[in-house]
Amino acid sequence: MRGAYLEMTERYGKFYSSNLGREMEYAVFGNDDAGKTCFAFPPQNGRFYDFNNFGMIETVRPWIENGTLRIICPDGIDSETWSAENKNPRERIELQERWFHYITDELRPAFAPDKKSMVCGFSMGGVHAGNFFFRRPDLFDTLLSMSGLFNAQYFFHDYIDDLVYENSPVHFLRNMPLDHPWMNLYAQGKIILCVGQGAWEDDLLYGTRELDAVLNEKNISHWTDYWGTDVNHDWNWWQKQFPYFRKRLVH
Repeated sequence: MRGAYLEMTERYGKFYSSNLGREMEYAVFGNDDAGKTCFAFPPQNGRFYDFNNFGMIETVRPWIENGTLRIICPDGIDSETWSAENKNPRERIELQERWFHYITDELRPAFAPDKKSMVCGFSMGGVHAGNFFFRRPDLFDTLLSMSGLFNAQYFFHDYIDDLVYENSPVHFLRNMPLDHPWMNLYAQGKIILCVGQGAWEDDLLYGTRELDAVLNEKNISHWTDYWGTDVNHDWNWWQKQFPYFRKRLVH
């Protein structure tokens, strides 16, 4: 996991989460006094080390080394929640909610207690990033979601309850009144959605268009960038997209 060029700025950690009742691992790339802290979520069923192992840290190394950016890579539990379609849906979404609060109430305060953070991710990581930003714009002011979708019923199908609704941005944003205090915070933030139109992107393309339409209906400022039909749902494209959009989000 350790690369020579990051030897001075990378560290691994874990601590016990009271929300989850277990130890949770994470990786940190960058200095504590970096200008912007970004929580980067792995793709579906991924782990905290995927961002580094698949070359994403390398693509933004100059900004990490110059102190512009620090990346926190949390561990995920998708195999027990979003992906566990053979299990009781209420138990799945309750566990997902506890993981959500692990991030917002335990991990984030350990690294960015006094200023707002960025969230990013690809595929399922993009789903998580969108969920954190739209649910808690008081904590997160920058969203970069690539190849994500934002409708929890994609994973829970006909089952919907209060927690599925709370984890489904296209549902709660549609019903959010225009005078809701979150609307002001969305306006102050930065929102970028990106999706390719190549292989394995069909569901994500539909999901991105769905959120794009809801944001337009609500007059929430954002940028949705649809890449070409040669752009597949894979790491080699995310390695291009991540530094491309970083330049527009973090200075």
